[in-house]
Amino acid sequence: MSELIHLPGMEPAGQPEPAADPMATAGPQGPVPVVLLALDQGKFDAARSLDELAALAEANNMQAVAAVVQKRQTPEAATMLGEGKVAEARLVCLNAGAEAAVFDGELTGSQLRNLSAALQVEVIDRTMLILEIFRSRATTNEGKLQTELALLRYQMPRLQGLGEVLSRQGGGGGGGAGARRGAGETKLELDRRHIRRRIETLESRLKEMEKRRGETRRARQKSGVPVVALVGYTNVGKSSLTNALCGAGIFEADMLFATLDPTARRLTLPSGLDVVLVDTVGFVSRLPHHLVDAFKSTLEEAAFADVLVRVADASDPAAPEQLAVTDQVLDELGCGGIPRLTVYNKCDKAGAVPFDPDILLTSARTGRGLDALKTRLDEILAARVRRIEVLLPYDQLALADILRSRGSVLAEDYRPEGVYYAGTVRVDDLHRFAPYLLPRTTGDAPGPAGG
Repeated sequence: MSELIHLPGMEPAGQPEPAADPMATAGPQGPVPVVLLALDQGKFDAARSLDELAALAEANNMQAVAAVVQKRQTPEAATMLGEGKVAEARLVCLNAGAEAAVFDGELTGSQLRNLSAALQVEVIDRTMLILEIFRSRATTNEGKLQTELALLRYQMPRLQGLGEVLSRQGGGGGGGAGARRGAGETKLELDRRHIRRRIETLESRLKEMEKRRGETRRARQKSGVPVVALVGYTNVGKSSLTNALCGAGIFEADMLFATLDPTARRLTLPSGLDVVLVDTVGFVSRLPHHLVDAFKSTLEEAAFADVLVRVADASDPAAPEQLAVTDQVLDELGCGGIPRLTVYNKCDKAGAVPFDPDILLTSARTGRGLDALKTRLDEILAARVRRIEVLLPYDQLALADILRSRGSVLAEDYRPEGVYYAGTVRVDDLHRFAPYLLPRTTGDAPGPAGG
């Protein structure tokens, strides 16, 4: 069985001029019209996956004008879709004025070539679409190198099928797929050697960056400042939460993968404890393992966090599935032992799903739940910090530097016998201040303010 789906609100466009590159940024005429292709083998929710693919296309300046889905247990080796369905898809592309087609899955080079020739439009797959979004959104040097490396690893086994389009790109920028003319064996081998050399260069540069990043992380760990990482499905509002909590100017938009590079900001909790709040790249369902590996250095901020805040979209009925995807990726990154806090963001939107009373509801737009979130972080981190009051003699003010750098100072008062401080310290630093604790304070004082 098969079905033709016209996506709601997406009317077919008029007959367009042939597109040289479906991955190119849309010009004044608007987004590139594309047809979505999918093979439903009953292994996952095909309808939801198709909706996600449409959102991914939108994030790449494309507009899904129609979708063609085939229900079939066994894929066709040459084209994934059966012969009759491919012919149907060709008519849909023609009638809808599509300039490209996007397949909801990963295709081989020959499948890309065969589908492109059959449909008479350029064809890309889900992985290539995600990579192109990553390429266009990466802002840091490391993010750009990671994206280029992932693109090259994707392209290497597909060079023959991708043909002249990727041969022209050489070093691995973004671009189209599925050219209908081969580039020749000699050119193919040249491209392969060039890509292999470029991959080796990128791997070497990224290893150096990883080393420097490790040094930075060790310095941060030595400082004792806790790290809180926002993790979750793409487009659930992590960047909006970061901006609402920290007042930081992080780019946010209602689209998938609006944020790629991790962004760290300082956040002061109610107890006075300063933490580093990290906004990480969002996850997506059926993200290929090699993409997880390619962006592990981007995602690994989560693996070194003290607390993981799992963010879901309260207005999305699939929020539990989103959290399941998040947990799967976190487990792959080795984050099993890190405390996790679940937050349902966007609770101000209509259609917010029922929620567990133990789950925090937040709205970055209205501010609802933000104070409760910060208080809950204080409670989780209380095992690491203590609230103290000390009177430091003037010859022991070096301890004040530890208090400032590895904890926080809430109050300071100069007195004849020394300097009074109220603040928070790490538990493993508490013994340093024991001789100077005021009688009213003990090492068992709770971390959050008011304790």
